[in-house]
Amino acid sequence: QVQLVESGGGLVQPGGSLRLSCAASGSIIGGNAMSWYRQAPGKERELVALISSGGSPDYKDSVKGRFTISRDNAKNTVYLQMNSLKPEDTAVYYCYLHVEGTSVNYWGKGTLVTVSS
Repeated sequence: QVQLVESGGGLVQPGGSLRLSCAASGSIIGGNAMSWYRQAPGKERELVALISSGGSPDYKDSVKGRFTISRDNAKNTVYLQMNSLKPEDTAVYYCYLHVEGTSVNYWGKGTLVTVSS
């Protein structure tokens, strides 16, 4: 059973930075796109950033220029560098993997990011 474990969340002041990590339990992320989602209180879960198997990133408009997604297949880890954080970035951040060519997908349990002064 594949597990995705997020880490790096916490409390940060507006304008601050955090780096989230998502570690997979097996050698599964290679060849698959990886994504970060977030869910704020009372809101639906939304896609924040995606990185293709080839390393091409894509971002939600509101985080472009502030967030950077990257991957290290050798470490089975995906990262989300978040800079210039705003209170509206406050949410639980989830890692997501869809195994390409199948209906199989995995979610992490999430890590809480709180942006507040």
